[in-house]
Amino acid sequence: MRPHARPHPQSPSEPRSRSRLRLLLLALGAFAMGTDSMVMAGILGLVARDLEVSVQEAGQMVTVFALSYALLAPVLATATARWPRRRLLLTALTVFTVANVLSAVTEDYPVLLATRVLAAAGAALYTPTANAVATTLVPPERRGRALATVLGGMTVATALGVPLGTYIGRTDWRLTMWLVAALGAAAFLGLALLLRDLPAPAAAPGLRARLAPLRDRRALGAASTTLVFLLAFNLVYIYLGTAMRPATGGDAGRLTVILLVAGVASVAGSWLGGRAVDRLGVRTVLLVGSTVVAAVYVALPWLSGSMPGALVYAAVAPLAGWAVSVALPHRLVSLDPPAAPLLISLNSSALYLGMAAAGGAGSLAITVLGTHWFPLASAALALVALVLSAVTTHRRPADRHPAGRQAASTAPSTTGVTGTAGVTDSAGAR
Repeated sequence: MRPHARPHPQSPSEPRSRSRLRLLLLALGAFAMGTDSMVMAGILGLVARDLEVSVQEAGQMVTVFALSYALLAPVLATATARWPRRRLLLTALTVFTVANVLSAVTEDYPVLLATRVLAAAGAALYTPTANAVATTLVPPERRGRALATVLGGMTVATALGVPLGTYIGRTDWRLTMWLVAALGAAAFLGLALLLRDLPAPAAAPGLRARLAPLRDRRALGAASTTLVFLLAFNLVYIYLGTAMRPATGGDAGRLTVILLVAGVASVAGSWLGGRAVDRLGVRTVLLVGSTVVAAVYVALPWLSGSMPGALVYAAVAPLAGWAVSVALPHRLVSLDPPAAPLLISLNSSALYLGMAAAGGAGSLAITVLGTHWFPLASAALALVALVLSAVTTHRRPADRHPAGRQAASTAPSTTGVTGTAGVTDSAGAR
């Protein structure tokens, strides 16, 4: 190498500390996206009071964000396939940050919904690209760890970003939006300064290729399970402040504690789920996890009557739910390991469609069943997911055969059930 030549991003000569810093900056952007998508559960009541709408109407912010992400992700990925990745990342962060600034300053509910669409567009551009870029910053033998670092930003958002955002916005929800905007701006500045010399993007599949898994009945069955399970989980999570009001008395500090416990349990569930899939297989994790989640939702009207009961929910439901969320993409990938990027993208779309439907379904459940009993709707949906898992994974060779589980375990997983937005199309999807 000539004395003044820059090292190639994948070159072994590039200092690990620099690669690590770049990965952490990519993870910071993922942390901002994850916080933005999930923190709404902690501030819906404040938004509703400030903008003079019902909590159910405020919950449609989550629906709009998730639906926009699900629909825009494949379209935007195809439209920007030939963009330089650095420009794409910085554009995504700009759109995302501006959207949250607009969310913080608007006084109009319809405009707030429009800013959620804009934020979702930024997230849909950023998340798969950040994961693809992560694999170019390190040698091949460290790509798995690179992906884990970036996806870790989404996991940390669940454990820390959501309770932090809820606490900061306990008196004014706009402060939470300013926090998310500041995180996005910090990631933008860091990546603008340090993320250079990226290789040109490889040829990307077109929109038709991205939708090809929809023609596979097995993939549709797996994606349907993802959609129903995420619908069940997020129906309660979006309106968690309402569900937990008997325990919290409307106190934001108590709700923050519940969200913090739920975040820690989510991280533990993700870790446990990966190991359980390897040891027990996808089918067992799906059936056991869905059963536990359904049982917790049946008990939630009684658990929510006190803080100890609420903390039991916060510890058990995310633990089981995130274990299931790890098994879901593994199951899809095991159907056709060479097509892992497209299959994970399908799981991503199903995940966000489930989130989107949860906002409206939760609002309907509250209207029909009341604020105390509406978690029973989630219990019923979790049982539907359980039946789908039992029927569509019956005698699945990939679930029993070690090679099938190994193929699935090598693919990057999506983030989990609490609105985790963190999805990867993997490096090959770009």
